[in-house]
Order: sequence, then C-alpha cells, then structure tokens
Amino acid sequence: MTEKKELRIIVAGPRGRMGSETIRMIEKAPDLTLVAAVDHGHDGARVSELVPGAEEASAKIYTDIDACFSNEQADVLIDFTNPESGKRNLQKAIDYGVRPVIGTSGFSNDEVAAYRAQMDQKKLGGIIAPNFAIGAVLVMKFSQMAAKYFPDAEIIELHHDKKKDAPSGTAVKTAELMTKTRQAKKQGAADEKETLPGARGADYEGMRIHSVRLPGLIAHQEVLFGGKGELLTLRHDSMDRASFMNGVHYAAETVMDLETLVYGLENILD
Repeated sequence: MTEKKELRIIVAGPRGRMGSETIRMIEKAPDLTLVAAVDHGHDGARVSELVPGAEEASAKIYTDIDACFSNEQADVLIDFTNPESGKRNLQKAIDYGVRPVIGTSGFSNDEVAAYRAQMDQKKLGGIIAPNFAIGAVLVMKFSQMAAKYFPDAEIIELHHDKKKDAPSGTAVKTAELMTKTRQAKKQGAADEKETLPGARGADYEGMRIHSVRLPGLIAHQEVLFGGKGELLTLRHDSMDRASFMNGVHYAAETVMDLETLVYGLENILD
C-alpha cells in the first residue's frame, strides 16, 4: 500500500442523488478534499450554493471538464452522471491522468476492455462499479457461490421510479457472476407460454431477471434459488443513499494503489 494521504477529489454530477450524497460524504471525511465539481450548468458557482448539507463546500463548479482538469490538481474523479456523460468523463480522466471511480451503469464489456487497455499503458488505476453498497456486493458474491449448487435461480431488482435503465447494472453483474459457477439451464416449463409479453422477465442464459420501479424504493435486490423441497433467498436493501458511501470512500482510496481498471467493487474487497 502506498502511504495514505489526503486525496483531492472532483465530483461529476454534484446535483444528482448520488453526486450530492458523495459531496456530503467528502465534506465529513478527514482524508478527502473536494477540489471541484463538474456539472452541465452553473459554471463558476460554488458547490455550497447547490448541494444541501454541504454549506462548507467552497469548491468551484465547472461546465467544461477540460477546464476543470487543467485548472485543478486532482487525484480522483468520482462520477455519478449518466452513461453518455460517464463515458466522456472517464475518457477525460484517462487523458489527464486522474484516477476514475465510476458509479454510472451502461458500459459494455468491450468498452470496459478498451478503457482498461488505455489505463494499463499509463499504469492508471480506476474502478467502474454497478453498486457501491458493501452488502449488495456481498449478495453478488454469495449468489455466485450458491449458483453452483442451485442452478434454478431468478433475480428481482427493485428501484425508484426515476431510474432509467432496466434491468439494473447490479442485477446484470449478479447474473454474470452466477454464470461463472452455474450449470447452463433454461428454466421454467418446456412448453411455457407468456399470456402477457414480458411476464417472465428478461432472459439471461436461462435465468430470469425482473425489474420493479416504484416511488418510495431506493435500491433493492433479491436472488431466489430453488431446489427440491427448499428455497434459498438472498436479499439486500438500501434504504438510504448513504449506504453506498463506505464503498465509494473505499474505492477512492483503493484506486490510488491500482495500475489497471477494475470492474466491480467485489474485485477490490479484501
């Protein structure tokens, strides 16, 4: 491990639900300093003017990420925006030698590989994670273990009604991990027929993924495993976005010791 030092952070998407929570976390962390934020508006304003609960955050807001990276010395970029902006910001971080922590979903395996190749050349550490809640990551790991013994499984993910992608990145990542240990199998009756299209959910190598979107939800996932005479249920619930912040903080510290791009928080947990 390198010697621990105070890390200088830039946050992209400071007015979003996750971005604003990240800023409040940074303000409370003695080893993190917010040096700037990147937003699509409010150029030149101060973060304290836009983020409730961050009245001491005097960092400047930039609309031009090139200007931000040119004017501010930063160790880490934390991005909770959207797939289009997240990919653009990740590339800019690579160009400027800033270590990215990306919580935006929508990256394909080929895109991750392309970014990783660039970062390997620069020995630049970074992470893309569908979920930063430690409990959610543990459910992913436990699901991978269970799938070896319970090939019949379905995933139900539940999120707030403002979430744009379905299924969630967490659900897809969980399914990906499960296929590493699960015997390939198409589930359900051989002559199964949907009387309403989509009733059985998305098909991921024979497993089914179901997405629920309702106001009042934050982020929840349940993985059901069925066997003869038994049912195993793994579930995680995030009732507050603060639940993601330990993982974000840990990722920001850990990328300083990495020399490549990692996909998934589970790959950096001890």
